[in-house]
Amino acid sequence: MKYTLSVNGKSMTADVSADTPLLWVLRDALGLTGTKYGCGVAACGACTVHLDGHAVRSCQVPVASVARQKVTTIEGLSRDGTHPLQRAWRELDVPQCGYCQAGQLMAAAALLAKTPQPSDAQIDEAMSGNLCRCATYLRIRAGIQRAAQLMATGAPKPSGVSQGSGGGR
Repeated sequence: MKYTLSVNGKSMTADVSADTPLLWVLRDALGLTGTKYGCGVAACGACTVHLDGHAVRSCQVPVASVARQKVTTIEGLSRDGTHPLQRAWRELDVPQCGYCQAGQLMAAAALLAKTPQPSDAQIDEAMSGNLCRCATYLRIRAGIQRAAQLMATGAPKPSGVSQGSGGGR
């Protein structure tokens, strides 16, 4: 069946089964490979995307349930990589291997949209479901804190950023 989705501000069509996970629609049908497969059971957060601004695990979201919701992937966080989180990640050299980082960034973006100046405890709680095999959790927290500073000091908010809540570690 054909599904027309709003992905990163664009209308995209995929001809897939209704129960196909959004992750595979994004990666295989639409060619947006920034969202990663980690576990397939929503336990690691590598596949985190936004649906109407809320962080969700795309490996467990059937495409038929997406309907008219707006999907934002890591490719849509900013058009040119200048989102404050992306800038902070580069500035602080947050990733090690980088595999989990798309999910980390998407969860962090949802957190900052809901809580622009989060405490360490709020960051830890929001990011708790996003796993990092390299254990860069302290750098991830520092990156979120730096992004919050950048946003507070007037760093331009890029277009295409989802607003919402939720997330995991």
